[in-house]
Amino acid sequence: MTTITSLIELQNVSKAYSLGDGTMYQSLYGITLKINEGEFVAIVGPSGSGKSTTMHILGAIDLPSTGRYLFKGRDISQYSSDELAEIRNKEIGFVFQSFNLLPRTTVYKNVERPMLYGGVPAQEREKRVYEALSLVDLTDKAQNLSNQLSGGQIQRVAVARAIIMNPRLILADEPTGNLDTKTSSEIMSLFKKLHQKQGSTVIVITHEPDIAHLAERVIKIVDGKIVSDASLVN
Repeated sequence: MTTITSLIELQNVSKAYSLGDGTMYQSLYGITLKINEGEFVAIVGPSGSGKSTTMHILGAIDLPSTGRYLFKGRDISQYSSDELAEIRNKEIGFVFQSFNLLPRTTVYKNVERPMLYGGVPAQEREKRVYEALSLVDLTDKAQNLSNQLSGGQIQRVAVARAIIMNPRLILADEPTGNLDTKTSSEIMSLFKKLHQKQGSTVIVITHEPDIAHLAERVIKIVDGKIVSDASLVN
């Protein structure tokens, strides 16, 4: 019998922010969910729904106000900044709407950067960079500057950078927000390829229902609460 392992689990997580004038803004209300190893999940909701706050907590960028966040079975809700930074560098690959690449730096060096922080030896870094660029079909662009590429190519570089540390989780925040419909579909197909061939756990945060339905499971958040959680057949 196959054992299904939860990679991440939120237990009754709420999040409130101080607005600086003594008032508080509540973003999440008692979110509870499990995402297993190897799932391809979309979290969808309108602007202001709480999906970005959920992403920040899942990505160990922020901590819950109340409740627990278990990552690989460990409660990281009370981790220090250094401990959270290590998880972000080694365990989670991020892909952002704004790409977050260095524009006047080569594709190779952009993809290599997380390994510099992770202390990976130079020979191993080169091997991994070209493996990652091969997965996203960009080996021929390794020495191009990132500002010489199309939007779709830049996002594929961002995906290569996200997978370079062999993370357990790929977390993509509105990864198609700056792309046209055709390129958006290509990027989602790339996530599906990583999910199927690499066994990666992929979570895509989006406000676009059409993009969400390219995943295998869709979690909808409205007004800081989960209102639906459905598995899809694609």
